[in-house]
Amino acid sequence: MARDLQERIKRLIIDRRLTSGAPLPTETELMELLGVSRNSVREALKALQAMGIVEIRHGFGTYVGPMSMAPMIEGLIFRTVAGHYRGEESLLQLLELREAVETGLIARLAGRIPAADLAELDALVRRMEAEAEGGAVRAETDRAFHAALYRSLDNTLLSEVLEAFWDAFHRVRTDLVDIPTDPRVTCAQHRRILESVRSGDAMCAEEAVREHFGNIRARLRSPFSGAEQPPE
Repeated sequence: MARDLQERIKRLIIDRRLTSGAPLPTETELMELLGVSRNSVREALKALQAMGIVEIRHGFGTYVGPMSMAPMIEGLIFRTVAGHYRGEESLLQLLELREAVETGLIARLAGRIPAADLAELDALVRRMEAEAEGGAVRAETDRAFHAALYRSLDNTLLSEVLEAFWDAFHRVRTDLVDIPTDPRVTCAQHRRILESVRSGDAMCAEEAVREHFGNIRARLRSPFSGAEQPPE
């Protein structure tokens, strides 16, 4: 019954074409519309808030939530960490998921990225090269490159999923393993990805992305990569 009530509230949001931030009917109105008790409405709204579907603002009412990927990110992070401490290669599995998505898309971009995005990607690779001179490429720069690379596909959901995979992977990796890196290799790989899509060579672009992820995979499997034990 609880699940059914959540589905009915979601259907109400869809049927009324409510957007993020739009107010929902009051608790009393929902009770009358759905024929249920106040406690049932409150429990359903709490569950939907945990999913990011609604936002309860105490003293103001309930609104359609941001519908972000935050719950998905937290779920990925928890699952990956738990799997890691069970002896599973969960971090590698998460990396492979990112690789499958990105290699499946890169050929569509070859020769089709707008000039403005190419200029931004050029600037980001130059920033990587400058950061490499200082000893390390910043994670934020790497993230910005991958976001800009796929932006021209104009797929909001895809962008959010890629961000979710990236965020989950890097947050877990930072907590679990110390991966030896060569910033010069990082720069060279990103430069190759950029030049491949700029030239329109779809096969080379896919190979460049696979090489990039293969390098990360190799470093994850390096005997120098290790993890601290979880707190007792």
